[in-house]
Amino acid sequence: MQDPRCQELAQQLVRFSTKLKRGERVLIEAFDVPPEMTVALVRAARAVGAIPFVNLHDALVSRELALKATETQYEAVASVAMEQMQQMDAYIALRGSHNITELSDVPVSKMRLVMDKMRPVVNHRVNETRWVVLRWPTPAMAQQANMSTEAFEDFYFRVCLLDYSKFIAPMRNLKKLMDKTSEVRITGKGTDLSFSIEGLQAIACGGEHNIPDGEVFTAPVKDSVEGVITYNAPSIYQGIAFDQVWFRFEKGRIVEATSNDTKSLNKILDQDEGARFIGEFALGFNPEIREPMRDILFDEKIAGSFHFTPGQAYEGIADNGNRSQVHWDLVNIQRPDYGGGEIFFDGKVIRKNGKFLPKNLAGLNG
Repeated sequence: MQDPRCQELAQQLVRFSTKLKRGERVLIEAFDVPPEMTVALVRAARAVGAIPFVNLHDALVSRELALKATETQYEAVASVAMEQMQQMDAYIALRGSHNITELSDVPVSKMRLVMDKMRPVVNHRVNETRWVVLRWPTPAMAQQANMSTEAFEDFYFRVCLLDYSKFIAPMRNLKKLMDKTSEVRITGKGTDLSFSIEGLQAIACGGEHNIPDGEVFTAPVKDSVEGVITYNAPSIYQGIAFDQVWFRFEKGRIVEATSNDTKSLNKILDQDEGARFIGEFALGFNPEIREPMRDILFDEKIAGSFHFTPGQAYEGIADNGNRSQVHWDLVNIQRPDYGGGEIFFDGKVIRKNGKFLPKNLAGLNG
């Protein structure tokens, strides 16, 4: 029997996030997701007169393909995927995972090859279609969040079915403020960072691209970042668990980096020159997400957090020109229970200990 929340979520993804219309084509990609949810999406798309297409993926198969990846193979894979994507008006991806470290033993060189060949497809999807991406709850995710499977499922649907429309007005206010801001300074435990966002557009995200959602992002001027940052939210990247990541910047570049696994951290940052520069700066404010769980799509939206992302900038939007195979949304939480902190825009405190201070941003404080 299908959980009625699946139908409700499918309706939200089709009608609110991607705003599908009659005759439009939507590609649904399901990664280790129960068929009931994929079926719910197909039915929701058909209900508005859209034409659904479905790709099914399995992590074990994806790992096997990546282990022995070749340029010839992934040039062909990317070519086929691009041909399909170019025919789509919208894209919905659900990503489940029975093992969050499934790709941990894929060589870095092979991961880099796969990402390099597939990046044009991702860029086309981001820039040319209406898209939304979300996780799917699994026992592995519940374990990451230190919750029972049932409790995590309840949390998941509560977060994903949030009324994101209530964020629209204060998000627009934050976007306008960021658009006219030149200098940013961030202070906190182990963090004293300064950079410019002058001339870079801010983008408000309220349930139209990621579920869960709740952030406004831009990018720093590439060579403007100075100082140090300590990320207090744990993370997993390329199948490796990282804690207490610390960076020191000079002229925008990460010149020193440490963590619980400093060797693996620097190996990621040395994948290409752009990996040591920042491609995104974002403020997170989802009131239902309060604790990190080593899942970027959730953790980057934590109430009272910001993320400062080594690697690729979003091409065409909030674009500082940085290019890399890496895009790693590392998170710092500034609520008092995580050590507090302040964010200054042009010398004025905008957020203190995770709370926005201007009245027209109070709606983002939950």
